[in-house]
Amino acid sequence: MDVKERIDELRRLLNQYNYDYYVLNNPQVSDFDFDALMRELQELEKAHPEFFDPNSPSQRVGSDISSAFQQIEHQYPMLSLGNTYSAGEVHEFYTRVERGLNSKFEVVAELKYDGTSISLIYENGSLVSAVTRGDGVRGDDVTANVRTIKSVPLQLHGDYPENVELRGEILMPWQVFDDLNREREAQEEQLFANPRNAASGTLKLQNSAEVAKRRLDCYVYSVLGEGLPYKTHFENLIHAREWGFKISDATRCCESFEEVMEYINYWDLERKNLPVATDGIVLKVNDLNQQFNLGFTAKSPRWAIAYKFKAEQALTRLESVSFQVGRTGAVTPVANLQAVQLSGTTVKRASLHNSDFIEKMDLHIDDMVYVEKGGEIIPKITGVDVEQRHKEAAKVLFIDHCPECGTLLVRNSDEAAFYCPNEDGCPPQIKGRIEHFVSRRAMNIDGLGSETVALLFDSKMISNVADLYDLKAPELVRLDRLQQKSARNIVQGVRDSLEVPFARVLFALGIRYVGETVAKKLAQAFGSIDAIKEANYDALISVDEIGDRIALSVIDYFSKAEHMAIIERLRDSGVQLEIGRAHV
Repeated sequence: MDVKERIDELRRLLNQYNYDYYVLNNPQVSDFDFDALMRELQELEKAHPEFFDPNSPSQRVGSDISSAFQQIEHQYPMLSLGNTYSAGEVHEFYTRVERGLNSKFEVVAELKYDGTSISLIYENGSLVSAVTRGDGVRGDDVTANVRTIKSVPLQLHGDYPENVELRGEILMPWQVFDDLNREREAQEEQLFANPRNAASGTLKLQNSAEVAKRRLDCYVYSVLGEGLPYKTHFENLIHAREWGFKISDATRCCESFEEVMEYINYWDLERKNLPVATDGIVLKVNDLNQQFNLGFTAKSPRWAIAYKFKAEQALTRLESVSFQVGRTGAVTPVANLQAVQLSGTTVKRASLHNSDFIEKMDLHIDDMVYVEKGGEIIPKITGVDVEQRHKEAAKVLFIDHCPECGTLLVRNSDEAAFYCPNEDGCPPQIKGRIEHFVSRRAMNIDGLGSETVALLFDSKMISNVADLYDLKAPELVRLDRLQQKSARNIVQGVRDSLEVPFARVLFALGIRYVGETVAKKLAQAFGSIDAIKEANYDALISVDEIGDRIALSVIDYFSKAEHMAIIERLRDSGVQLEIGRAHV
């Protein structure tokens, strides 16, 4: 591959990774790998100026602009920071600043919170707009959503400039993130990889009421404007607390390189005890005049840099691979590992995603594999030490038949997952659909967790969701582990679910690809289960957000006699199957 071909390949890769990160909120490579590719491109472009392209990813900041939001131009460009990964690179930055200023200076060290950047504009003390970073020049107006974040003041307190801009990071705390992922797992929705993706995705929701439920947080890290009270970054930042902003207590002024490294080394360990995710340290020259004198490159300030923590990694043995079947029939491979300590927890399992991932990694049983957690909540295998592989090691192969019911698996051409098509005869799918039906965001039936559903199913008291409405307390108390009070609560919860509005009932049915939003759209468009059942393909795709895949899935669901029998039993039980006294 010649130089021009390599430059084109790097540009293509970086543009794709930018799109994955900023638009899809689904990063495909680590920050370290991304930065390495970017550096290679920058070096090749510098050495070969004849191949300059103004649209190269090296010439711009990645964009998270969504067509669903109005765009606003930033008064001050939101540039990215240069990244470093070693003490040597931090020292190089410190030395460059020293040479550039030729005078004494302080460096402000701050935690680099792992969320999504926001620009908060205040006029006469009132919040007038909140704008995402976007492409650095303009971003999405997400003011309505940001107003729901309690740590963002709507009206400033004390003595503040007439016009001021605050830069900050929107975060999802670990506890909120864990709760959200547990809910998504129960609904068999794709889990958020980390709090950063969750925060970014939440900020782009169209429903600010839903944003409010997710309890986002915000830390401010910069104050901009003409009439600032102080001539140093640190003093302005601390003073912003008096206006009502959340400022990290970890922020510190350092007077030497040794103090900077002391700060970095301390927080590399202590960050694990924080309630929010961090991925590094930001270093900034403190004096605003010195910042001005140092200036900017085309992409980043010369007076600031980010030190990125390396993701924690461990080497352990792949003992076996098991396969789990979810309520939609999707079969997920899971790596069973020799127990290893990673990021303060004992890791025994890691996601293998799908058959393509297994093939790409070329996994063999008893392989020594690298496991990484970093900012990810779910451990993942990132590599294999092939030199330690036994010659007779068996290659990991994806299964052909369902591990639960033995049905031949299928795979759609446009999807990565294999599915068990025996949806009405495969036990984990049946139990999964019942668990989904009774979940809080669906029918919200108290007392019916996964263990109780499994108990009722294994005892042959229920085999589908309609059976729930035939449950009687005297029969329930005959089962082990169910006391009289629990039995009464279950029966009462089932009775209360008759008040659940039609849109949530439709979501509760578990029709593939019909999530909460799609269920609401269908309920509003057709008004009843019967109208949806009778709707043809053209009628379905005419509804906003209903595409080919969803339409075909809805048609397939209502074409099956066993599904229609369940719906009729639900109707007889009094479940709401049209928009009536309980509205969408």
